[in-house]
Amino acid sequence: MKTVLLAALLVVSSALAGASAQTLRIGLGEDPDLLDPTLARSRVGRIVFAALCDKLVDIDRDLAIVPQLATEWIWADDNKALIMKLRRGVTFQDGEKFDAAAVKFNIERHLNLPGSNRKAEINAVQSVEIVDDQTVKFVLSRPFAPLLAALSDRAGMMVSPKAAGDGTFASHPVCSGPYKFVERVAQDRIVLARFSDYWNKDAVHVDRIVFLPIPDSTVRLANLQSGSLDLIERVDPTNVNTVKKDARLRFADTSSLAYTGITINLNNGPKSKNPLGQDPRVRQALELSIDRAALNQVVFDGMFEPGNQWISPDNPYHIKSMPIPSRDVAKAKQLLAAANAPRPVVSLMVPNSPEMMRAAEVIQAMAAEAGFDIRIEATEFATSLDRGAKGDFEAYLIGWSGRTDPDGNIYNFAACEAPPALNAARYCSPEIDRELAAARATDNRAERLAHYEKVAERVLADRPIIYLWHPKWLYAMSRQVAGFSPYPDGLIRPQGLRVE
Repeated sequence: MKTVLLAALLVVSSALAGASAQTLRIGLGEDPDLLDPTLARSRVGRIVFAALCDKLVDIDRDLAIVPQLATEWIWADDNKALIMKLRRGVTFQDGEKFDAAAVKFNIERHLNLPGSNRKAEINAVQSVEIVDDQTVKFVLSRPFAPLLAALSDRAGMMVSPKAAGDGTFASHPVCSGPYKFVERVAQDRIVLARFSDYWNKDAVHVDRIVFLPIPDSTVRLANLQSGSLDLIERVDPTNVNTVKKDARLRFADTSSLAYTGITINLNNGPKSKNPLGQDPRVRQALELSIDRAALNQVVFDGMFEPGNQWISPDNPYHIKSMPIPSRDVAKAKQLLAAANAPRPVVSLMVPNSPEMMRAAEVIQAMAAEAGFDIRIEATEFATSLDRGAKGDFEAYLIGWSGRTDPDGNIYNFAACEAPPALNAARYCSPEIDRELAAARATDNRAERLAHYEKVAERVLADRPIIYLWHPKWLYAMSRQVAGFSPYPDGLIRPQGLRVE
């Protein structure tokens, strides 16, 4: 172990040779997927985008919508239109002007580009009208409550229309954020440099950001302790006390909007023909074999929050009438016997981080007591995403980083028209589609909650995803890093960050 750790430290030190005091080195839990906001689907990609690509709107730490590239907005036409005033003096990193035409291009790209993972998030947008150079009007087919929340994430990220048209955008992204792209070496580093013409350049103090994917959380922390990194995301909960006791480091944490669960392949190619995918009783038995509270305690030192829904128990849209089911091994065995599957063999694909592997091993042991033979497939993170989209899995332990509106945690994973890359289970129910659409059409919380209750009744019984826990975002950084604030969406916003 010492030899491996030393080698990892040397690799990182070598990659960063010559880094100046104004370089911020951030350790990521995985290597991001495509660096294209329209096509991307990883949380670590969103962290990189926070430095590359400004959005029409952002959120504050209390989840309120705040201006970014749009300075003000108003709903019109009985909530079937959203009119936005755009910030003046903004340019893309290739020198192109940001204006209403650029917004129209970006939204139409999200809606029409093949493989878009944003289309379902904003599918009520019928058209985007250019009112004038600095004003756009989103024309909607129906009232659409989640729109502003969607525009505070990748659906609202603005890329250069000129750069997006040359066919190489994902390998050399051009946006309007505080940092511009320099280089990417897969599985090694992503390098960004400060954009001198950024509209809010007075808030940017670091010349260069280097993102380094290091899946092993122990190695990430060791690199931070050695001085080879300045900031790391997703500290292993079992290492929090180590961070807090180290006088050279600072610790920060916040609650999250995220969940982690087991996605079941219900109808995504030949591998859906497995015991879990073919019989809901087997899926129920698997859920009943798992003790979520014990899982949280053993794997995460009790720091995370057990859950059985797409939003956490403290969220106002949580369905309180459907609490976490207690573990019941005897009933799980009865269900398996009734399904004529007393010893089901199931392959569980797991991203190969230590925390996820530990969780998988605990699930494996718990499920074995009910009769399951869970076979763990450790898989590199980006590879697991590709395999999930293609249906090359039976069950998949994977998380979602969460969105400010509850729609962002359920629609793309349960709607019939959801992007295939996100609805890896290929779950589809016309009844659920009607309720999700109805929840999108109103901003009245009680009405939305009533629709989500009907969604939960069906989804939690069908179990395309067995929700297990809601993480906290845990960060550690050198004491030389100042100005860091954790946000519930898990993004690292570079504005205000300093290396002193």
